[in-house]
Amino acid sequence: MKSRVVGFIFARGGSKGVPRKNIRQLAGKPLIAWAIECGLKSRLVDRVVVSTEDPEIAEIAESYGAEVPFMRPAQLAGDRSPEWLAWQHAIETIRQHPDFAPFEIFVSIPTTSPLRQVQDLDQCIETLQSSQADLVITVKEAARNPYFNQVVLDADNRAGLVIPPPEGVHFRQTAPKVYDMTTVAYAARPDYVLGAESIFQGEVRAVTIPEERALDIDSELDFKIAEFLMTSQGNSQ
Repeated sequence: MKSRVVGFIFARGGSKGVPRKNIRQLAGKPLIAWAIECGLKSRLVDRVVVSTEDPEIAEIAESYGAEVPFMRPAQLAGDRSPEWLAWQHAIETIRQHPDFAPFEIFVSIPTTSPLRQVQDLDQCIETLQSSQADLVITVKEAARNPYFNQVVLDADNRAGLVIPPPEGVHFRQTAPKVYDMTTVAYAARPDYVLGAESIFQGEVRAVTIPEERALDIDSELDFKIAEFLMTSQGNSQ
C-alpha cells in the first residue's frame, strides 16, 4: 500500500552567510524553487508544504506550486532555533489542519541542496518504507578521514589523529570508510520526530549521494559553484 508522504521545506527569512538566501536567484529561479519543484516531481510525495515566518518567501513558494497552510512562529525561525523544533511544529500543525489527511512519512527537502535529483528524494522515502528505520539521512563519501588525515591539537599544539587507526592500517585507502552528512533530504516517521530530541536517538539508515549532487549552499562561494554547475548541466534536476 502506498504511504501518504508530505514533503516539507523549511525556509527562514534570515540568513547570516548569504542574506535572503532562500529567495535569491540561482540559475534563473529563486533557490527555494528548486526544492519545491523536486518535491512536486517526486512520484512518492503527495503534497509539498513550506514552513516559513516570512511573507515574501510564502508568496514565492505558492507561486511555484507549494502549499503554505501555516506561518512558522518567529521563535522557531531565529539563527539559533533548532530546525528539529520546526520539524515538530510542522508535523503537529499539519496533523491538526482540516485540509490534510493523516500521513505516514515526513520528508524534509532542504533548499540548500539544489543539485539533488528526484531519484535521491525517492530513494530516501523507499529506504524508510522498506526498513524498520526511524529516519533516513543522505551522505556522501568524505574527502578527509579521522583515522588517517584529521588531527586534534592539545594545549601545547601537539597533534594526534582524531581516531587512531586499527593495527596494520597505514594508507588512507585501507582506513575505515567515513561519510559526510548532506542536506539532500531526510525522511522520517512523524511519531519518531515528535518523540525524539535529535536525529540519532533511533535507528538511522543512510542513502549515499554522489558528490556532484550533494553541494550544500552556505556561503557566497557555494552559490557561485552551484550556479556554475547548474548552468553547465542545463538547469535540470
